Amino acid sequence: MATAHLIMLDNPDSPSHQDISPNFQAHMENPLLWPIMEVLNQKPSGWKVHTLAAHLKDLGLVPVLDPVPEKELFKKNFLIMNALYQLQETLYPDSWLQVQAMDIELMSGRYHGSTHTIDLQDPLRDYYINWLNYEANEGEVKRLLNEFWTRYKRFVGGSETDMDRSHALSLFELPLDATQQEIRKRWRRLALRWHPDRDEGNTAKFQTLCEAWHVLGSS
Repeated sequence: MATAHLIMLDNPDSPSHQDISPNFQAHMENPLLWPIMEVLNQKPSGWKVHTLAAHLKDLGLVPVLDPVPEKELFKKNFLIMNALYQLQETLYPDSWLQVQAMDIELMSGRYHGSTHTIDLQDPLRDYYINWLNYEANEGEVKRLLNEFWTRYKRFVGGSETDMDRSHALSLFELPLDATQQEIRKRWRRLALRWHPDRDEGNTAKFQTLCEAWHVLGSS
């Protein structure tokens, strides 16, 4: 399959398509969106899905996903595109992330406005934000995303802690009965504020928040 096209597999009757809960689908975040944001902040344009995937692999952030080459390519493409669409939503409207397989670009300032809006009817976006299309059950996807988080925590210099849900919620300044939607919304706001690549970012603060989000996202 040529790199100019993304592989899209779709078999809605397969067992993997029947084993993703609505709650997981709605609230599970792809951890790759944060290292991708770092990469795009350093080099905003000139990226394609396969070059971005190769760069993340060189950084040690993407493991081997499948022993079958075609499935490996599909899964890698899916996870990159999924993260890009999540990041597009996270950054909008302050910045605009152009998500095209062969032309990925982070734009800001004069670029964003009425001509750049998130198209909720875009079939490609709809495909890649839907975890049902990843061809794996919920347990497998959770294990994979946990591995991404472990690799990313090492990458940003985080350490293993015994943080519990109560402590994590206190760091997010949320009550014990906070919903997953509230937690995810607060996480993205805090991550954008404290990310080391931001003007007033703080590496240590971001590392602690990463650990808190990992605890809350896994609970």
